[in-house]
Amino acid sequence: MDTNQSMTPELPSHGKTPELREFFRSHIGPNTTLNYDTSGGAVTVVRGQGCYLFDDEGHKYLDAINNVTHVGHCHPAVTAAVCKQLSTLNTNSRFLHPSQKVYVSRLLATLPEQLEVAYLVTTGSEANDLALRICTGMSTVGATHVAVIGGAYHGHTQALIDLSPYKFWGTGGGGKPNHVHVMPCPDPYRGEHLDGRRAARGAIAAARRAGGRICAFYAESLLSCGGQVIFPPNYLKEVYEEMRAEGAVCIADEVQCGFGRIGASFWGYELYGVEPDIVVLGKAIGNGYPLAAVVVSRQAADAWHNGMEYFNTYGGSTAAIAAGLATLTAVQEEGMMAKSAQTGVYLLSRLKALQPLFPCMGDVRGSGLFAGIEVVTDPVSKTHAPMVAKAMLSEELTPGMWAQLMLKEAAHKIAVMGPRMELYHQNAQQIYGLASKM
Repeated sequence: MDTNQSMTPELPSHGKTPELREFFRSHIGPNTTLNYDTSGGAVTVVRGQGCYLFDDEGHKYLDAINNVTHVGHCHPAVTAAVCKQLSTLNTNSRFLHPSQKVYVSRLLATLPEQLEVAYLVTTGSEANDLALRICTGMSTVGATHVAVIGGAYHGHTQALIDLSPYKFWGTGGGGKPNHVHVMPCPDPYRGEHLDGRRAARGAIAAARRAGGRICAFYAESLLSCGGQVIFPPNYLKEVYEEMRAEGAVCIADEVQCGFGRIGASFWGYELYGVEPDIVVLGKAIGNGYPLAAVVVSRQAADAWHNGMEYFNTYGGSTAAIAAGLATLTAVQEEGMMAKSAQTGVYLLSRLKALQPLFPCMGDVRGSGLFAGIEVVTDPVSKTHAPMVAKAMLSEELTPGMWAQLMLKEAAHKIAVMGPRMELYHQNAQQIYGLASKM
């Protein structure tokens, strides 16, 4: 008997989506969500390949949502590397393994020289949570307050919900904690909140008025959930200068925008000419295999090394490292960053060409394959139009659109594109063609 074949579960048969949706609603946590969950049913996906997802009825979707399968669904080299490692050995990082040195060395080579110590974990939330622990452990003045950017999302642990305005000011949120200080999100489209130095000084002053000191400044290098926002020139430089003068650590959250996605550079923070004290990596790092990382200086690692062991059960497992190494190799050796830059230029230019035809397309912005359309009531008032954005997204999967395009919504006002790096010119043409019909 073929053991592997006998253990392979059967895929849902044709017409099972309503039944699966009912099971999901009955037995999966009620505050979890499904993409495109409507009264007509959600989408049951059974296969992925490159830029595409396939449902149980054979429909083919251009996946412009998934920013995790960075080099494409079922990338052959990543799949082969993980399968080979799983069939040989998969154990934790308390054992030495040659691949650990190879991978971590390759990863560190992409970062500033002073960032020479890596902690391997399994999710971006774990990584950001660990970065916060490191910052509080480093503080010489007992600082515990944190500065963040409006609209930011840094993870789902309680400590990170507290650092995420996207969550604590959203539905079900408990409001801003006293130890967190929110700097208004820069809005180049409307010309608002563009002074980084002023924003940083405001957060520092608020912390002191509250009887505390800021130990860390967190920023997604390009805000994703906040609306695909690129910081204005010199904004981060000014914030970093003020925060470091206060003794705070500057953290670059690259979970959603790193690994060449933006085309212009490998890491988002490089756009601004800054060098963070800590870099947090996740999502794309393993092309869907659970892997994330926190990279710090030797000084930071030594300051946090207080005698308590840090151990992560699955972080840096041999299979995770195999996935990370294969993903990094694919990005670098297949020229994906250059392709992202070229495809992004084409896509943004074509979407901008639609603006005169659709006044609700207030702003088209992004870099590489990190792009979004800000939806407004009209181009003069620039008033957010969340209901119009929702309608646009619903239109994507109506029968008339042949269910080809998947986007997502950020901050209830932006139609967001965060596809795999494997998205090519012809796929960008498809996005443009479908967007012109919405």
